[in-house]
Amino acid sequence: MEYLSRDFVSSQNAQHILPQEPSSLPEKVLQFGTGVLLRGLPDLLIDEANRQGIFNGRIVVVKSTSSGDTAEFDQQDNLYTVCIRGVQDAARVEQNVVCSAISRVLTANTQWDEILACAKNPAMEIVISNTTEVGIKLVNEDIHQTPPASFPGKLLAFLYARYQAFAGDPTKGLIITPTELIPDNGDKLERILLELAHLNNLEADFIDWMEQHNHCCNTLVDRIVPGKPAAETKTNIETQLGYRDDLLIMSEVYALWAIEGDEFVKNRFPLHLAHEGVIIAPDINPYRELKLRILNGGHTFTCGLAYLCGLDTVVEGMNHALFAHFIERLLLDEIAQTIPQPLTQAEAQTFAKKVLDRFRNPFIEHKWLSITMQYSSKMQMRNVPTILRYYDALGIVPEHMAFGFAAYLLFLRVVKTEEGRFYGQRNGVDYLIQDDQAAYFYTMWQNFSTRALVSAVLKNEDLWGTDLSQLNGFEEKVAFHLEAMKDRGVSRTLENFSHIAQAAQS
Repeated sequence: MEYLSRDFVSSQNAQHILPQEPSSLPEKVLQFGTGVLLRGLPDLLIDEANRQGIFNGRIVVVKSTSSGDTAEFDQQDNLYTVCIRGVQDAARVEQNVVCSAISRVLTANTQWDEILACAKNPAMEIVISNTTEVGIKLVNEDIHQTPPASFPGKLLAFLYARYQAFAGDPTKGLIITPTELIPDNGDKLERILLELAHLNNLEADFIDWMEQHNHCCNTLVDRIVPGKPAAETKTNIETQLGYRDDLLIMSEVYALWAIEGDEFVKNRFPLHLAHEGVIIAPDINPYRELKLRILNGGHTFTCGLAYLCGLDTVVEGMNHALFAHFIERLLLDEIAQTIPQPLTQAEAQTFAKKVLDRFRNPFIEHKWLSITMQYSSKMQMRNVPTILRYYDALGIVPEHMAFGFAAYLLFLRVVKTEEGRFYGQRNGVDYLIQDDQAAYFYTMWQNFSTRALVSAVLKNEDLWGTDLSQLNGFEEKVAFHLEAMKDRGVSRTLENFSHIAQAAQS
């Protein structure tokens, strides 16, 4: 089977799968990283904007790691297929897109001079990175090395080369959009660049140019990109496509790239005009809140419940009528009510419905047990603020949150210890509890009755940062549900809860 390439595309009379004459587009983007998230999100969004005639620019990719080479990219003319699989508006989606946004891939260790030469390109406007969370760190190094070791070192060397090439022209600054999954990633990167510039004794005029005419934007990315599929799946897809693609990756439908920027950023990097998943706004924290409270918080409120109900994966849970109804009501009726302004309720509801579609994705196997890892810290960070906000807004018990909290406590009931590890039990089968508070809960379950345990845990301000027992009715509801789960089983208790909740709504 022939490899995907521009010649193959032309020979198949399938030019429609590529933007018109993509090779004629200027190189506008320098990207640090070749990972699947970059290829499945920013690169694909740029490709879509090119197809619509909105951005009209290609990407030069910098490969910084020493392992591997660029042969896979070279043999396919930097083309690759993104197989988008999932659910959107309750409808199943299976779409294959050939991405042609990348012009070339350069290796930093052997092609550093070529990379620096890109700094002289007047069309260059954007920098994208995903060097993992440890990539954005200060390394005290000489940026004149070939190449510098760290990502900030490489980027600073590039910016300095650009400053020199254009004699400090204020119009030649760059928009820098790190996608590393750390809060305020742009602000952190900018601080490191400035400190590293001072450590290298770079001239004050350059530092002023870097501060005043370059934009380090905080960003938030959200898309599940599992990457290369299993061998059998890949073979089946390639048979369907009619070509071989060693760069082929899988991706869910949902896409979010929130960029903190002003009108200048919007005008120069207008991807928001091509895809609704791109948001460019002065403050992206509300979108971070949406993800943290609804997506991550929804997972945390329900992972123990789902697992104890005998459900192993998220999609299995969404195919279970009672559990699916529970999580829908949790997200739409309770968590969505806690999203702060400036986001509206309509926006929160829309996001929650998209999250439910993501949970329904049959192509992604996300295990509930893996979501329970560090259950307590996730509950504290993601869900305690949500509970407090619900009380502030409505002053009543959030019924589904209380039920989910009870299931959390039951999941952390330790039935045995072995070599310093703590185990719970589901249907007679042990499961490993991977939680730093496992020893604490072992002691609590050994020494307290159910109601006393609930009271003591909720009062533990070291765990929650507040006394949750002071919330009117919360302790009583959690204790009631926990006793029912212990006495009747989790599935039976969920069934009774759902019947009561539905009756109350009607």
